[in-house]
Amino acid sequence: MRTLIYYGKGMSALTDRLDARPYLVFDGAMGTMLQAAGIEPGGAGELWNVENAEAVEAIHTAYLEAGANIVTTNTFGGSRPRLDMHGAGDRVHELNKAAAQIAKKAAAPFEALVAGDIGPSGELLEPLGLLTPDEAQAIFEEQITGLVEGGIDLILIETMSDLEEVGAAVRASRAVAPELPIVVTLSFDTKLRTMMGVNPAMAVSEIGAMGVDAVGANCGRGPEEMQTILEQMVAVRPEGLLLIGQSNAGLPHLVGDRFEYDAGPSTMAAHAQTLRALGIDIIGGCCGSTPQHIAAMADALASTN
Repeated sequence: MRTLIYYGKGMSALTDRLDARPYLVFDGAMGTMLQAAGIEPGGAGELWNVENAEAVEAIHTAYLEAGANIVTTNTFGGSRPRLDMHGAGDRVHELNKAAAQIAKKAAAPFEALVAGDIGPSGELLEPLGLLTPDEAQAIFEEQITGLVEGGIDLILIETMSDLEEVGAAVRASRAVAPELPIVVTLSFDTKLRTMMGVNPAMAVSEIGAMGVDAVGANCGRGPEEMQTILEQMVAVRPEGLLLIGQSNAGLPHLVGDRFEYDAGPSTMAAHAQTLRALGIDIIGGCCGSTPQHIAAMADALASTN
């Protein structure tokens, strides 16, 4: 049995699964998959949760068939400020609940978990911006309420750069769904810091102290840089805190009229094995990663355990 002594939250959907197996496989990109499915450039992917639910479900199913144990709701931009940009700010609850229901439907035959996806609000918090911590928390509470009503199993707070915004999202998660596990990932730049200056060690220390279940990194510049980031996290993580890595499939390059990422499935498969050897508990992909990438990663991980 895995000993959880860091945050004292007891068993959860994540730790239950990790008692049965040594790692979990997250899914890959949603945004680039929606683009491949035909969404208009600059369009709000969250609107597809009601306008083209079959396409969203098909993406989830493809990842599940590839070996993902966790799929992520199509709600990265599902907060009110983000949806306001598309004239859909009054549809937060509807779009998030629908996204969770779609993911749950897809996940049920595979007995997989559904992570409710919370991206950055798009607003800067005080003192750099005008948004107060309480206002940020309210924004996230509104989104999480819809996700919880749709049936999510855990909350993924992802692609963050500001620890204050992470804190607001964590508090919102606890206010709405105190029983659900919380996973937090930050996005780091080439200097191994987030836009707000947070380094990997700080992320583990400060976010871990918030009592979340897992901390890690997503997006970025590809597998090699992700490995460096996670090595720094592994070096300082306390016992009981899970770590997660979700690298982009390399860097995008313009090929004709569309972007292609330069890390293929075999590269990402080797990357997954490297992360597992480091002791990373939850491994998946981010921008540019497809079901083919996740299948290669899942197969590679299975061959090493």
